[in-house]
Amino acid sequence: MMRVLCLAACVFGLAGMAASGNASTSHYLVREHIVLDLRSGLEWLRCSVGQIYNQGMCEGEVLQFTYSDIPEVIKQANKELGGRWRLPNKDELALLICADCPPPRIEKTIFPQTGAEPYWTGQRNWLVANNYWSVNFMTGHSYARSFPEKPLAVRLVRERVSP
Repeated sequence: MMRVLCLAACVFGLAGMAASGNASTSHYLVREHIVLDLRSGLEWLRCSVGQIYNQGMCEGEVLQFTYSDIPEVIKQANKELGGRWRLPNKDELALLICADCPPPRIEKTIFPQTGAEPYWTGQRNWLVANNYWSVNFMTGHSYARSFPEKPLAVRLVRERVSP
């Protein structure tokens, strides 16, 4: 629970500017701590929950949460950052996979210091309702066998907020 309480201090620090322009990252528009995916129209936090964005880097530790902790994480994100942050579904999170990248399999210039580990999605396994889908940035694969009691990393997303 202490991990959840420190979210305002350890997750949502904001600083710096960045831009993307090379061919492999051209479908991203980077604005400080938020990344707009031009393919999906979704806005992503650049850093995993537990990290602070600072001048192109995600500083700090990627925190892991059980599924029951996530509503408080989202509540804190909405309070501190505004908007309607949420867990991505499996397909949304899998869009961040970079198959040609070494682990972690994500564009590291866009999402620096991402953990090479599984991340929660908000999508239940339709065959085993107690399990949820996760996307593993070590392997680049999605798995439908994550138990809600198992702590996993979190990256939040929201629908695009118009300026």
